Amino acid sequence: MKSYRKELWFNIPQRRGLVNITGQVEECLHESGIQEGLCLVNAMNITAGVFINDDESGLHQDIEVWLEWLAPHAPTDKYLHNRTMEDNADAHLKRTIMGREVVAAITKGKLDFGTWEQIFYYEFDGQRKKHVLVKMIGE
Repeated sequence: MKSYRKELWFNIPQRRGLVNITGQVEECLHESGIQEGLCLVNAMNITAGVFINDDESGLHQDIEVWLEWLAPHAPTDKYLHNRTMEDNADAHLKRTIMGREVVAAITKGKLDFGTWEQIFYYEFDGQRKKHVLVKMIGE
């Protein structure tokens, strides 16, 4: 069995940002040489998430509005976590909602996705360097 590991680094200039990382993950798959197996993509920071969905701008805007409705950034003093001199409690909650990682099957050397599926990195407390782990196992 083969094992492959790579870190993808991001520095989102805004507080929040969404990046389609499917191409980068496919490049990792090509580098790995794995034909059959599993691919884990994991946000390695507690204020960022990874998810699979459609790459459609209206949906992305809907997700942003929905997340802000569920866990608004302001007022920051309503969150107990922010009493620790932070202002990112909402980012932790948004990460919990969107998820830490995804797993995708690898079949015949390709990510085995359904129609329209893409992998996204979602930053909720940006403006500094953060990373994603790509881990693949298989033959």
